[in-house]
Amino acid sequence: MQLLKPQHWIDYELIDSGEYEKLERFGKYIIRRPEPQAVWRKSLSEYEWESRSDATFKREKGKTSQDGNDKGIWVQKKGMPDQWFINYKYKGMALKFRLGLTSFKHVGIFPEQSENWNFIYDTIKGITVDEPKVLNLFAYTGGASIAAKSAGADVTHVDSVRQVITWSRENMEASELDNIRWIVEDALKFCRREVKREKKYNGIILDPPAYGRGPDGERWILEENISELMSLCSSLLEDKNSFLILNLYSMGFSAVIAENLIKDYFPEVKDCQFGELIIPERLGKNLPLSVYARFKK
Repeated sequence: MQLLKPQHWIDYELIDSGEYEKLERFGKYIIRRPEPQAVWRKSLSEYEWESRSDATFKREKGKTSQDGNDKGIWVQKKGMPDQWFINYKYKGMALKFRLGLTSFKHVGIFPEQSENWNFIYDTIKGITVDEPKVLNLFAYTGGASIAAKSAGADVTHVDSVRQVITWSRENMEASELDNIRWIVEDALKFCRREVKREKKYNGIILDPPAYGRGPDGERWILEENISELMSLCSSLLEDKNSFLILNLYSMGFSAVIAENLIKDYFPEVKDCQFGELIIPERLGKNLPLSVYARFKK
């Protein structure tokens, strides 16, 4: 089992965490927001957190979204914008992301996923197929999609929220890329249809939430639906010159669960990497944020 830490961020830093919060720098702005995994004590004082932060997320008591995320408002200091851009560079990949303060505490990027972006870029560059086809499911604002596109892939980006697709397109254009295929649809429905069409992909990226809704109210519950989705993906993935990444954010899911899902639905895979995606603090502790399993063949 591997603990993967971001290695190439200049525009992102985790400054401190603890007491169910995290203090992060995105570009030149520092924000403070909830973090349920940070059960330890903070290293910095409350005064230091307050004085350093440009924006603080305040929960609205008793309000959560359907997927369990906190609802609330951002309290911004003078000069803190609602939206801004940051950059990420790795080898020949130069990505640009538009960030924004949302009512669900998110800002439009999960920085720990950068290690998967690097894996995507390196793997696609090593595939001996012209313009390999890559499918990104539950694709959010498209970090993995634009990483794949920057490596030369033909990318299909699937998410159930139209506004998020629009945000993803902004990130593609800001990164000076084009021609990603955008699909606003429930991931299960899309994969069922692709299997019927006998479609194949060289890469599949799965980033399912614990709970979600499709554009027509379709219900997604990770524990109930992940097995069918993995089965569909086993039919969609090419037998060679291919890769798959599975991320699981549900608290209580271990990396071994992700590994076992790969073993079950891709028994031919002999070298599956699995573990946790973590972000080290400036002050020494490591914040775990996701479990993953991935392979290439």
